[in-house]
Amino acid sequence: MARDHDGIYQPNAKARKQQEKDQRRMEYRRAIEIYCDQRQLLRDLVDYPELQALTVWQSSAATSPRNVQPAR
Repeated sequence: MARDHDGIYQPNAKARKQQEKDQRRMEYRRAIEIYCDQRQLLRDLVDYPELQALTVWQSSAATSPRNVQPAR
């Protein structure tokens, strides 16, 4: 395990590349999940003509986990 003088872990090049690869893979999987969720929501909205004016961007913003209020 590589360490610098302050005792903080510094991953070697192989570990860093693997970590970057894993991070890209997770971003890709999240993008696919978001896309599938949006398609499902649009399929569900077909049953409600009054909601058809709602755009994908508005619906994804409303259902985004980033918009959920933290519990207090």
